[in-house]
Amino acid sequence: MLLAMFCLLNIFLTIDFFILFFFFELIVVPLFLLVGIWGSRDRKIYASYLLFIYTLLGSIFALFAFIFLYSNKGISNYIFLLNSVFFEEYQIFLFLLLFLGFAVKVPIVPIHVWLPEAHVEAPTAGSVILAGIVLKLGFYVYLRLLVFTFNSILYCLMSLIFVISLLGLYLPSFSALAQIDIKKIIAYSSISHMNFSLIGLFCGNFIAIFGSFFMMFGHAIVSSALFSSIGILYDRYKTRLIFYYGGLVLLMPFWAVFFFVFILGNFGLPGTVNFVGEFTIFLGSFSVNNLVIFFCLFGLFLTLVYSLFLYIKLVNGIIKVEFIRFFSDLTRREFFILFPLFFFTIFFGLFPNVLFDYSFSSIYYWFFFN
Repeated sequence: MLLAMFCLLNIFLTIDFFILFFFFELIVVPLFLLVGIWGSRDRKIYASYLLFIYTLLGSIFALFAFIFLYSNKGISNYIFLLNSVFFEEYQIFLFLLLFLGFAVKVPIVPIHVWLPEAHVEAPTAGSVILAGIVLKLGFYVYLRLLVFTFNSILYCLMSLIFVISLLGLYLPSFSALAQIDIKKIIAYSSISHMNFSLIGLFCGNFIAIFGSFFMMFGHAIVSSALFSSIGILYDRYKTRLIFYYGGLVLLMPFWAVFFFVFILGNFGLPGTVNFVGEFTIFLGSFSVNNLVIFFCLFGLFLTLVYSLFLYIKLVNGIIKVEFIRFFSDLTRREFFILFPLFFFTIFFGLFPNVLFDYSFSSIYYWFFFN
């Protein structure tokens, strides 16, 4: 865990893209060990190798793009690249290479299959780190390198990115409806939210970019809370199959209240943190492409369907006494883990200006002065 956090801090703090690439590759090592050694099922070796191979294949495109940039400009600094001029053919070439190279960490369809496997096999702490921080690496590189550096070519490829993002919004949503593993439902939901954020990021609109930023922040809170809640269930009953659960509101009322708020945040109910990001993305995308907004609304409706289906199957209904014989509500340790996430889900949904005021000036500066 310490090695993973060390790599993440270096990725977010460096301004040299070769250092970024080194730590982007190095973070696969602790994730590989977390899933492969401390995983919960027999498929943990398969999931760890899937994570490793997909990240390695994507990094080949990114490494080729970085070598090409360094050979042409002779420097590997972000700030220099922001003020550099490229031929249009080079811009398309570099844009596609970097987009494919870091798409594994978004992830986009069809290179998303490693994420549900990694989430299901990883321990609870590994799933929280993976959903809360690691999935933001691709967006961070897109924001630093593609949106601001190659923004002139962005409008030529915007329609292609919208189609890819809509596929990534719909296919995981339909997959989530067909799952029987609770953790895999949350994993597919995570992919769906990330692809929706991708639409806002590549709209070329300041409001949509800020909405994507807020959506990623909200996703980190809500998905981490959902994975923690599922981990609490697994610690007690040693299964994540949805058929074995029912009537948990009678056995774990405090857990049911927390889980209900996190489910509301997952499909973006007004008053929760995800709603602010979704609404801001819609607001910024309205001037770019109205058709995309229509398809996104239906995709978010699917999120509502499988989120409420999951909650109803777990919390309502009758208690499966043949499977659940021993039970207990939240312990003090579990309460202090879930309560901050519960608080931030509501607080940033009701008072988003706290985050807006903190990050507005920096994003405004990058968007309008670079």
